[in-house]
Amino acid sequence: MLTKAELEEFQNNLLDRRVQIEKNLTGTALELDGMRDLELNDEGDYAAVSAETVVDSVILVQQRKELNEIELALDKIKNGAYGVCEMCEEPIGRARLDVKNFARFCITCRKINEKEEK
Repeated sequence: MLTKAELEEFQNNLLDRRVQIEKNLTGTALELDGMRDLELNDEGDYAAVSAETVVDSVILVQQRKELNEIELALDKIKNGAYGVCEMCEEPIGRARLDVKNFARFCITCRKINEKEEK
């Protein structure tokens, strides 16, 4: 089981990451708006902007997904369910939480879950 100090550390890490993602999302949205206003001179310009827009859109989707995971983890800290696997209800290892603060599954159940999703 995680100590109160460890929970606070994870909560602070999650909050810091949430702030960073929110800044990224705002910045990327502004960049995408700016690209709509560009005057494109040829197909090369259009292709370059389109490719950049696609990459930015993929990043936005990933970051929104991570933001949702962070919100879920923060709720779990409040409810006393943080660090417990959603499948087997065993504690998620500290090392796994260090790498992925918002992990929902222990390493064994994560592998099972990924196989089921494919």
